[in-house]
Amino acid sequence: MAKTRNSSVPAFGMKDRLGYMFGDFGNDFTFILSSMFMMKFYTDVMGISAGVVGMIMMAARFVDAFTDVTMGQIVDRSKPTKDGKFRPWIKRMCGPVAIASFLIYQSAFADMAYGFKLVWLIVTYLLWGSVFYTSVNIPYGSMASAISSDPADRASLSTWRTIGATLASLVIGTGTPLIAYITVDGNPVLDGSRVTIIAGVFSVLAIICYLLCFNLVRERVEVPANNKKLDLVGLGKSLITNRALLGIIAAALLLLLAMLGMQGMTGYVFPNYYKNAGAQSAVSLISNIAILVVCAPLAAKLAAKFGKKELSVVSCLVGAGSFLLCLIIHPENVWIYIGFYTLAFIGLGFFNTVIWAMITDVIDDAEIKNGIREDGTIYAVYSFARKLGQAFSSGMVGGLLSLVGYSKATAFDPAVTEGIFKISCIVPIVGLIAVALALLFIYPLNKKRVEENAAELAHRRGEK
Repeated sequence: MAKTRNSSVPAFGMKDRLGYMFGDFGNDFTFILSSMFMMKFYTDVMGISAGVVGMIMMAARFVDAFTDVTMGQIVDRSKPTKDGKFRPWIKRMCGPVAIASFLIYQSAFADMAYGFKLVWLIVTYLLWGSVFYTSVNIPYGSMASAISSDPADRASLSTWRTIGATLASLVIGTGTPLIAYITVDGNPVLDGSRVTIIAGVFSVLAIICYLLCFNLVRERVEVPANNKKLDLVGLGKSLITNRALLGIIAAALLLLLAMLGMQGMTGYVFPNYYKNAGAQSAVSLISNIAILVVCAPLAAKLAAKFGKKELSVVSCLVGAGSFLLCLIIHPENVWIYIGFYTLAFIGLGFFNTVIWAMITDVIDDAEIKNGIREDGTIYAVYSFARKLGQAFSSGMVGGLLSLVGYSKATAFDPAVTEGIFKISCIVPIVGLIAVALALLFIYPLNKKRVEENAAELAHRRGEK
């Protein structure tokens, strides 16, 4: 069972918040680049169909069913070192994940045989997402419950993690379209060599952010190695019967479908439907500033007053309503579309801000029931669910683009671009409504129960 470490470790403070922020900043230098631009790169630069790219991205995530849970078990069974139980993994694996990300975007291979490009995509994408990203992200996410046992501190870490992700999204989403596109025959077209350079720069920045996370964060709650013999049947039964975990898995998967569907479609709706690549930068800038100005300062306060679950249900329904109005009004002015997008992004942003604290609530709930702390395993299962959301969003976007006839040759046909607009609205409408329903009817950890669990665990550990 977890216990608090000795007083030689500095008290929880701003260094921990900033360090944890830099961790997700590092994650998202490669993750957001993949979710926003990888499909566009492989369809428009490498000449592979959107449906094929989407299927490869989706299939790769199913590999994570094994790599995520395996990494979770490795983390749970590892012994704490002087640097803690989770921090050392960030330092060990930050280089490999950054290099693997850079290798994905090699425009020099654009004229190679189709089969070679497919194999290159499969190998590099698996190395990045299923192996190295997993080996950093599982320990990083699990580390939150070891930094502090205080629910308020954990909510703060969740907020600062979201700030890190938002800053990364600002840099990538705002800056990349301004640099990566060139104008050909009056249309904005992605330039492969520029994307390769951008990927290299982002990989270097990712390593710097990971090292800042390692150096600034401290673990205070000792999580001893889990030396129990692995019982796959028992583990599976425990996870399947954990309603809190099932609820957050369903909600997270659907959130990723909505959010990554929105972000993935920006690479098509702005340059192709609105013929304005600069608007893709603008929507990233405006929506992410909205997260920093609205969600970051208010999420923890609203969650403390009303509950994380309660806040998330309402905010997701507001986001869905925004895109429903957008679909009905069908704005021809790109700035009106940006307004609807931003309001929806704020809606999902509140849930995305508190979701990391909700995972620590799930871990606490499992410890209450089972008497065993399984941060790594539970986070790994949750992480796999998020990757399924990534996978399904990639497969969904790729499949829907193929369904409306999108290809490099038809990219600006009116019938195709009209289909792109409708996809960009319908995906978040369905996704965000489904998130709210999953939280409302499956996830059981309301405000009262979370507070009762925290008090019970504090009592067990002898904390005041």
